[in-house]
Amino acid sequence: MSPTASSPTVLPPPHRPARPSAEHLSALLSAAFHDDALTRWMIPDERSRAHLLPGFFSVFVELSAAHDAILTTPDGDAVLLFLPPGAAPDEEALDAAFTHALGEHTERLRTIARLQAERHPHTPHYYVSFGAVRPGHQKSGLMSGLLAEITARADAERVGAYTEASSPGGEATTRRTGFDRLGADITLPDNGPALRPMWRNPR
Repeated sequence: MSPTASSPTVLPPPHRPARPSAEHLSALLSAAFHDDALTRWMIPDERSRAHLLPGFFSVFVELSAAHDAILTTPDGDAVLLFLPPGAAPDEEALDAAFTHALGEHTERLRTIARLQAERHPHTPHYYVSFGAVRPGHQKSGLMSGLLAEITARADAERVGAYTEASSPGGEATTRRTGFDRLGADITLPDNGPALRPMWRNPR
C-alpha cells in the first residue's frame, strides 16, 4: 500500500553491528591479561592461568552484559567492561561463579576484592573493571577511544568515573582520558603487585 498524506513514514531502526560473542571477549581479555602482574599473583602457574582465565573473565563479561555495559570496537579488537552508577551485583552469586571458575585460586580473588572494596568510592560513578586490546594492536588509540565513550556518559550525567590500573600502560591510558591517581596504591599481600586507584571528576 502506498503511503497517504495521513500515513506516517516509518524509518527502519538504525543499524548496530553485532557485539562479538562472550567467548570472543573472554578470550581477548584472557590473552591481554595472561602476563599481567595481578593475574600472575592470583594464579601463579602459567598453564593453570591459561586454562582458568577464560572462565574467570566470562563471569565479568556476563556481569557487564547484564547491565548493557560492554563497549567494543566493531572488529572486536578491543573491549571495555564497566558498571554504570547504581549497579548492585549479587555478591553471593558472583562468589559462586568465581569459585566454579577458579577453584583453589578463589581465595586469592577474594583477597583482591576485599582490598578493592575498602578503597572503592561511595559517590555515584562509572566503574571500569577491565579493558583489553588484541596483542599487536596496542598503542593504536583503541582503548582511549572506548574510555572516551565512558567519560562522555559520565560528563553528561555529572558523575565520576573510577578504575584501578594494574600496569603502567593501563595507568597511562586512563591519564590520557582525564583520570588522576586517587590516594595510595592497593598493595596485595605476600609480595604481591599493586593496583593504582584512578578517578575522574565530571567535566
